[in-house]
Amino acid sequence: MREEDIIGLLGSASIVPLLLGLFIIICVFLAVRIVPQSQKFVVERFGRLQSVLGPGINFIVPFLDRVRHRVSILERQLPTASQDAITKDNVLVQVETSVFYRILEPEKTVYRIRDVDAAIATTVAGIVRAGIGEMDLDEVQSNRQQLIERIKMQVADAVDDWGIEVTRAEILDVNLDAATREAMLQQLNAERARRAQVTEAEGQRRAVELAADAELYAAQKEAEARRITADAEAYATEVVAKAIKENGIEAAQYQVALKQVEALTAVGAGEGKSTVIVPANALDAFGDAFKLLKGLPK
Repeated sequence: MREEDIIGLLGSASIVPLLLGLFIIICVFLAVRIVPQSQKFVVERFGRLQSVLGPGINFIVPFLDRVRHRVSILERQLPTASQDAITKDNVLVQVETSVFYRILEPEKTVYRIRDVDAAIATTVAGIVRAGIGEMDLDEVQSNRQQLIERIKMQVADAVDDWGIEVTRAEILDVNLDAATREAMLQQLNAERARRAQVTEAEGQRRAVELAADAELYAAQKEAEARRITADAEAYATEVVAKAIKENGIEAAQYQVALKQVEALTAVGAGEGKSTVIVPANALDAFGDAFKLLKGLPK
């Protein structure tokens, strides 16, 4: 055998293991799939869904299975959408909405809907128009949270067949046209004026009530003072009557004479030059008082 034949035989014999090893490496490379935590892989075999690979190390059949779709399972936000709607009281409003969602079942998302973002946006627009059409403008402004919950619930039901979970729905703003805004401003100013008038009227009514309460309180206190004075006078009268009963009429006469003397003394003690007119029996009062003190009859 020639030398060239021997070298060719040895070369062909050594390349077979090399090719076999290379084939095995390629098979391992094609069979092993490492999926990131934020994604899921959709695997097809001969154009048909085979499996869905979750995060981590996964194995597929090389040359038969193929990763057709790499789907992110992170939460997504649809671009802010604006749509016109007419309320129950025929007011045109422009509503800005935003929806957050994430894909739970990629096999449904990739095989049942072509443009999931556009589909969700269209669904939200229809639900918003229908919801606002059943509400007055004041209800739209005051019950925004209720409308948000309604949008979220109905969108979640609509996209359930697409393997999607709606995590949050937001109404960012409700805009009105200039004419409606001016009318609402006038209504607001009128309401403020009405409240001011009501507050002023209530203040006046309260002032009248307080004044009446003060007069009633003063009358009650005056009546109470009169009652106390009457009780004191009654008590004094009772004491005098008791003294008369026990000591005779002389005690009463003595008290009367003593009061006359005190009155004359007070008149005479006045300041300045004045003329004092003394009753004719004034001096007799002094004598009567002394006689009563001595126990002498008049």
